[in-house]
Amino acid sequence: MDKFEEICRKHDLRITPQRVAIYRELTGDKSHPTADMIYRRMRKIFPFISFDTVNRTLNTFAQIGLIDSVECSGRGSRYDPNTERHHHLRCIQCNKISDFYDSSLDKIEIPKHVHEGFTVLNTSVVLTGICINCSKKGDSNGNKR
Repeated sequence: MDKFEEICRKHDLRITPQRVAIYRELTGDKSHPTADMIYRRMRKIFPFISFDTVNRTLNTFAQIGLIDSVECSGRGSRYDPNTERHHHLRCIQCNKISDFYDSSLDKIEIPKHVHEGFTVLNTSVVLTGICINCSKKGDSNGNKR
């Protein structure tokens, strides 16, 4: 919570009970939840909180570097409390996202033409595929992968 308070103060962001609860909920979750998932949990604590409040709070947290946003190919953002340098595995069947670390990917070389008119601030690799659980279940025809 020290990091939370420090970053909020640095960005002149008021520390409200709702923001604290959203941050705590997110930091206790390694599943990279969506705004909707966090919203449903917050309704149990704050019955009158709006989805817009939760969504804007998560986006603000991502903008100030308190959390990361993981884009999921048109499926909306997922949120990650782990701001250390890491990468993601995303299953295309169950949509599970898992963290993984690889120092060689941390040093990925950006092609020179990308730097023309664009400043790269961060790199993150998202590998998509089929997780072991979905692989064991097989495809829609019952065939194991």
